[in-house]
Amino acid sequence: MSKPQTTRTTWAPLRCMPVFVRDRFTDRYSGTPLVFPGALRLLSLLMPTEFPFHPNWRQSETHPAYWELSPTIDHVVPLARGGTDDESNVVTTSMLRNAAKSNWTLQELGWSVLPVPAESGWDGLLPWFMEAYEQFEVAREHLGTREWHRVAKSAA
Repeated sequence: MSKPQTTRTTWAPLRCMPVFVRDRFTDRYSGTPLVFPGALRLLSLLMPTEFPFHPNWRQSETHPAYWELSPTIDHVVPLARGGTDDESNVVTTSMLRNAAKSNWTLQELGWSVLPVPAESGWDGLLPWFMEAYEQFEVAREHLGTREWHRVAKSAA
């Protein structure tokens, strides 16, 4: 039996953002509210000692909240299992759950995809980020937060 051949494309921030917005910054496996990545990075710039971040996500140097609250996309049906690499097969989840899921199927894990939450008022701290970006020069000088600001503006 041959392995499924699925072409993988890059899921850069600009491509992930519509999925985060679609899913209302909510982990679709657990229902946990997640935080816009730019907001997390800006918090680390404003409070580097209290809320540290390492560019390679070194666990000993990155606040655990990044793993628990930072949104990423996950292929519901893993590419390695024949899933498609498009918006119909991805959901927002946390980095922690994404790592735990790996290439397992939802059935194998006993997980399910929760529906997109009804209008709950949770915004992933995106409006706060947009306002704070203008307020704090450190945000505008930082390459990562500048990129997330550009991505957020394109999603508006």
